[in-house]
Amino acid sequence: MKLYKDYSLLAHNTFGMDVKAALFFEYETVDELRAFLLSDEFDKCRSHFIHIGSGSNLLFAGDYSGLVMHSVNCELTVVEDTPEYQLLRVGSGYVWDDFVAYCVEHQLAGVENLSAIPGEVGASAVQNIGAYGVEVCDVIERVETVDLMGNVRVFDKAACRYGYRDSVFKNELKGQYIVTHVVYRLMKSPTFKLDYGDLRARVEAEGVPTLQAVRGAVTAIRDSKLPNPKELGNAGSFFTNPVIERKQYEALLADNPTMPSYSIDDDHVKVPAGWLIEHVGWKGQALGHAAVHDRQALVLVNKGGATGAEVMALAQRISEDIYQKFGIRIVPEVNYIV
Repeated sequence: MKLYKDYSLLAHNTFGMDVKAALFFEYETVDELRAFLLSDEFDKCRSHFIHIGSGSNLLFAGDYSGLVMHSVNCELTVVEDTPEYQLLRVGSGYVWDDFVAYCVEHQLAGVENLSAIPGEVGASAVQNIGAYGVEVCDVIERVETVDLMGNVRVFDKAACRYGYRDSVFKNELKGQYIVTHVVYRLMKSPTFKLDYGDLRARVEAEGVPTLQAVRGAVTAIRDSKLPNPKELGNAGSFFTNPVIERKQYEALLADNPTMPSYSIDDDHVKVPAGWLIEHVGWKGQALGHAAVHDRQALVLVNKGGATGAEVMALAQRISEDIYQKFGIRIVPEVNYIV
């Protein structure tokens, strides 16, 4: 158990914001976490704290005057093994892409489309990360947590109330539970999901689809579109793709015949936020030291020296321009920390 004061968060946010936390707590085991939650140190910060993963979905407005907590629990154990599937129990601090690599190496299917997504296992269950037609809730069996009084609670998938980039941990129970482990159900016989973008063409160019081929194709696509946060600060996709009524979408098609969409149900479609951003002229444009990436409009970047306030101002301008032109509201997927 480690507790630090005035701790730099530069290594804990992919936007590259050189900000500090008044207190920083890092732990490896559930027992360490539970002991800290019952301590006087935590009691002083109970009203002003956050729990982070790798900081790949955060934007700090400035120094954080409260407590930041972080797990380095990297356990991975097989809790059930059948001819059809394995259940893997994974610590919240396990790097997400390392977990995907483990699954692919051991011929366990279900997360290969989620390759190269930054972050850690705990955040995957909170954010319900998704890419290329797959969401992590598709493979989550249950989520193990601790509440702020140190009590253990296990949520089955239904109790997590997963939606598009959403869960109960982001809404009704936000800040009330800390994810300690996630149990995933991985299949031994893959069912490939390739009908998203040019994924199928890339995979089939390698021959018969394999887990390794899908992971390689997804990684290559992401590398070609998304900047490396170690070279250019960013948090990946900054906005969620808006879901709108099909009637509104069909009305917009008259003036925007190339507007893409993905069907959600009979009455709703998802519109790519990146397309909207590009078609209001923000792709490649900057506001101060913050900018829209020139290859992927969904990504906002720190050109060097940007403040959280500058990035937030850019996001607000983009959102306003899209609403003015299309009548569609886009909202950040990135969490603002103020």
